[in-house]
Amino acid sequence: MKRAFRFLGRILAVLLLAFVLVQAWFFAHVLWWEHNNPTSTRFMRLQLAELRERDPQAQLRHEWVPYERISVHLKRAVVAAEDDRFMQHQGFDWHGIQHAIERNRARGTRTAGGSTISQQLAKNLFLSPKRSYLRKGQEAIITVMIEQTWDKRRILEVYLNVVEWGEGVFGAEAAAQHYFRVSADRLGPGEASRLAVKLPNPRRYEREFGPRMTSHAERVRQRMRASRIPAD
Repeated sequence: MKRAFRFLGRILAVLLLAFVLVQAWFFAHVLWWEHNNPTSTRFMRLQLAELRERDPQAQLRHEWVPYERISVHLKRAVVAAEDDRFMQHQGFDWHGIQHAIERNRARGTRTAGGSTISQQLAKNLFLSPKRSYLRKGQEAIITVMIEQTWDKRRILEVYLNVVEWGEGVFGAEAAAQHYFRVSADRLGPGEASRLAVKLPNPRRYEREFGPRMTSHAERVRQRMRASRIPAD
């Protein structure tokens, strides 16, 4: 029995060490990216691999632009559409989570999320779109790392530069060029709101953007005026 307990203790120690090393790897990247721009993300690599299954020469459309060269309208639209308490919370919008739970319960299915921009960024940078409790737990840990080391300006800057906006389209500059043939700093309120509402399912809404989405974009455009965002 003692031998079994010792063996179990060693297994637990190894698992704990592995967990600590994995978190240290994540945290090292978070610290580096506080002042250095990520050239790719987990989501980018996953989609590139998927595209190259159909076309070995496929490339992603992505160009980094600094925060001050992204339209203020896009910043406000994304916050209004995705995380209107972005400037207030510390990574988790508990009010939004509770609201999402209530909506899902009323509909009898999981349709509403409640993830903040910080949580979405953690997932985009390091994880995969697959849903699991393990992934959500790791996402929460990385979210805390990001919120404790980056300011809100950096969080929004990185998010707008790496988020997916269509098949093979990542970041505000590529999205602005792809959909409107303008640079990210030239987006107006209407264009910005249309981009913002694509974010929950960009590949789907790249193909189909009907009256329901048009109405949603208009509602976001109206709410943008009240959106709080970091200064340039």
